[in-house]
Amino acid sequence: MSKFTIRTIPLLLLLLLAGVKEAGAQQVSAYFGVGSATNGATTSSGCLSKQISDPFIAAGPPTSCVAAPTMGGAFGVFGVDYMLNPHLGFNGEYSFRFAQADFLPTEGLKVRPSFYDFNAVYQPTSDESRIVPVLEGGIGGAKLSFYASQQLGSLTNQSQFLFSTNHFQLHGAVGVKLYFRPNAFIKPQVDFHYVPNLNQQYGSNFVPQYTVSIGYTFGR
Repeated sequence: MSKFTIRTIPLLLLLLLAGVKEAGAQQVSAYFGVGSATNGATTSSGCLSKQISDPFIAAGPPTSCVAAPTMGGAFGVFGVDYMLNPHLGFNGEYSFRFAQADFLPTEGLKVRPSFYDFNAVYQPTSDESRIVPVLEGGIGGAKLSFYASQQLGSLTNQSQFLFSTNHFQLHGAVGVKLYFRPNAFIKPQVDFHYVPNLNQQYGSNFVPQYTVSIGYTFGR
């Protein structure tokens, strides 16, 4: 888990507790879930389709062209909703790939994508309903953290952080809170990340994400 994640979790929990204390009749929900974000392979100039130029190979394209990475794998997501009234509120979310993924396998270069966003929230139904649709829209960022992987002996593998690239993103989401207890819910959600210039690393600037979370609503 990245340093950003470690620092953000306590901050969101503090904001959650402060919101519960001050909210009164308002509702505050916290949730955590798992899912996946997907994106295809990009193509570098001078390379065949779905190949990128390996910068560590001095010869240049097409000699330096290798298979381009795709985004996928298991992602975690956590977030906090604060409803100003039964229908309108705001939230913050952070999603991250659990494990590092291969980016340039022959060079031992790995990557871990993550997304964070801050949104307006609209819930069209009554706050007492057992089925509560959720619409989100806002802005945030995407971060690609790169690591160098080095094999140590025959059993262990060491990974060292190298650098990260950061992108602005527009975010939207459609989900539904399914309350199986008065305050506890399951939340399937589809997110849409539009990240300008992400096609420099992956095939598209558009990243769909699919998650299922479990959460709890205070003040319901």
